[in-house]
Amino acid sequence: MNHPLRCRCGTLKGSVSHPERANRGVCYCKDCQVYAHFLGKSKDILDELGGTDVVATLSQYVTITQGLQALACLSLTANGLLRWYASCCNTPIGNTQRNFKVSFVGLVHTCLEDPAYTLDSSFGPVRMRVNTRSARGRPQPMPLSTFASVLRFLTSVVCARLDGSYKRTPFFEPGRAIPIVPPKILSAGELDRLMKTV
Repeated sequence: MNHPLRCRCGTLKGSVSHPERANRGVCYCKDCQVYAHFLGKSKDILDELGGTDVVATLSQYVTITQGLQALACLSLTANGLLRWYASCCNTPIGNTQRNFKVSFVGLVHTCLEDPAYTLDSSFGPVRMRVNTRSARGRPQPMPLSTFASVLRFLTSVVCARLDGSYKRTPFFEPGRAIPIVPPKILSAGELDRLMKTV
């Protein structure tokens, strides 16, 4: 089964294979909140506590079939995560490490919403809540399932590194640690202004 992936305006489309191998969680970190405000989509992305529903999967399972030219990249700092989005409508796609050998992408729920496939039916329920200290309230803790999910996912990332499948990624040039789109890095002033919004 493949789960559809698309931006809100439909310019960028693709799919996520093996959804049963993904891990779903909510991240409450300030960086994710700043990212939502940068895109001007905080009401669409963040829940009432400031959390972002994220599906963590391997980059090799993500395929972009249309609109690759709309893919853009942002980094809040010079060494921060690479945050991918569709520039046509500012729909967040996902976050990756700068090191492409770490086969990880955290797909933001807004690019996965589809009338035919719910997130629950494809990826299962939320099993992790992380960075809860930055939440606007008190999310219900999930320590045991968070630990189990992180351990399970880290194992799959290590396996991808060992078998070389990390090289299959739509976000980096084939076999190279070069993002297919040069990331925009926020200036200190831009980041400071956005931090004041969260």
